[in-house]
Amino acid sequence: MECLSQERDGRLTLTVYVQPKASQNRLAGLHNGAMKLCITAPPVDGKANTAVIAFLAKLFRLPKSRLTLHSGHQGRTKRLLIEGLTLAEAEALLSAQLD
Repeated sequence: MECLSQERDGRLTLTVYVQPKASQNRLAGLHNGAMKLCITAPPVDGKANTAVIAFLAKLFRLPKSRLTLHSGHQGRTKRLLIEGLTLAEAEALLSAQLD
């Protein structure tokens, strides 16, 4: 998956494109090289960022502390760093949600 890569230190980088104020939280496929993520939270006071981390932590079965918003705090395209998951595991979990 082009939206997911592994860093030298073993962490994963996931690029997501966020659509806030959606009708439900879900993955919606790829969008310009990023995983499109629909979130019900509004883009106000960091609520959408918090919802993105909560959704992905649940999807990857990791504590929220293992996900860090690296860039894109104010924009729709965000890069997250993920610890405690292999590239193959992450790809499998993402693919299962898209089927």
